[in-house]
Amino acid sequence: MTLDDYIADPASRFATVAMADTNGLLRGQMVSVNSLKGIAKNGMGMAPAQLSLDPTDVLLTIPGVNDETGDFHDDPLKLDPATVRRLPWSKPGHDLLVLSNFTGESAKMCPRSILSAVLARAAKAGFVPKYGMELEYTLFDETPESARAKGYRNLKPATQHASHDLTIYQALQTEWYESIAAMCEPLRIDLAKMHEEIGAGFMEACIGAGEGLEPADQLVLLKNFIRALALRQGKSVTFMPRWNEQADSQSIHLHVSLKDRAGKPLFHDPSGKNGVSQTFLHFLGGLQKYIGDMTLIFQPTVNSYRRFAPGTFAPPGLTWGYENRTTCFRIVGHDAGSLRVENRLPGADTNPYLTAAATIAAGVAGVIEGVEPDPETIGSGYAQTPPRDFARSMPEAIARLRGSDFAKVWLGERFVEAFTATREGQHDEFRRKVPDVELERFFDLG
Repeated sequence: MTLDDYIADPASRFATVAMADTNGLLRGQMVSVNSLKGIAKNGMGMAPAQLSLDPTDVLLTIPGVNDETGDFHDDPLKLDPATVRRLPWSKPGHDLLVLSNFTGESAKMCPRSILSAVLARAAKAGFVPKYGMELEYTLFDETPESARAKGYRNLKPATQHASHDLTIYQALQTEWYESIAAMCEPLRIDLAKMHEEIGAGFMEACIGAGEGLEPADQLVLLKNFIRALALRQGKSVTFMPRWNEQADSQSIHLHVSLKDRAGKPLFHDPSGKNGVSQTFLHFLGGLQKYIGDMTLIFQPTVNSYRRFAPGTFAPPGLTWGYENRTTCFRIVGHDAGSLRVENRLPGADTNPYLTAAATIAAGVAGVIEGVEPDPETIGSGYAQTPPRDFARSMPEAIARLRGSDFAKVWLGERFVEAFTATREGQHDEFRRKVPDVELERFFDLG
């Protein structure tokens, strides 16, 4: 079904036009088919102030958009006809979904537009990235209301115990797994794998690798609709990198490889150690050189940095190694068709478009510049001092991104200005709060 087919079908009534905000949440409107005809040609107005919203619509400030100089205007969203898919639970005639992104000045702040620009720049240099993503989340036998009533403490996860790859729990939750698979079909999500992870109720869903915007589109859809599925079933999910003190860290892992214009894989060389080519090494060098200054993209909330508390299975620094999960950049695979790097830095709260854009930009720049990586990490990365590190706090991450010439060149000065401003606003808001754990620790005798 194409966009034109849906518009021409006399049974069609409404369609949903959606765009991804800075948090990766889909925001949009349901429009009539008559309205859709004009929108398909001319776009649809949407306030770029949407890009300043936190998940629960706390309004953060973007200079020139919603500060004292802003006017809360609309800018056009451009529909991407290639993204047309069906909503999984809507009736025929009401079930078309099409993704879009900002054009004009607001495109400089729009995550999907930024990834599109990075991919175009890589293509101009002769490189075609292929990438896929893994999404970690925790499922609870709680409604949003019951979780809130408990103060988000003593929640009941979907399974009682940690259960990494435990088939018993997978069988127990057959209905959940099958519901996700069924949901993904009309959404055209290439669901490659699902399994239990390393905590109670902790799960992972993976999409297959692809090219262009499609893998990021699919991960955005998967993340949004897993939450919708849970709500429909009277459950809850969280993508917080660390939702309580006992939980392990939750991530989005990005797997990426590189081809040339003719489709030849560039990461494999039979004569190299583990089959790794010099191009692959330079890609790793670019990741090590530039990713640290873009930490804020991979750790975008105040909760993100709790993921790196001692004892969690999060990267120890900007290290790399072959089939080594104790490094940040893990080489996976053994031949031309499978060799790739897994970026293990992004938290589960990151925006998939921005995660892909920053990773691809850093790696491709490394290839263009011939950046040599640091020596490979052999053995446990946790037992060694990493030669390079990412930002360990939100203020450091804000400062490093704000000062990154690389990010301004590849992702855009306007994006860097807007994104750091909103994250600084979030951090300042939470600095004023007094956590319950501090009251428990210090109120009586502090």
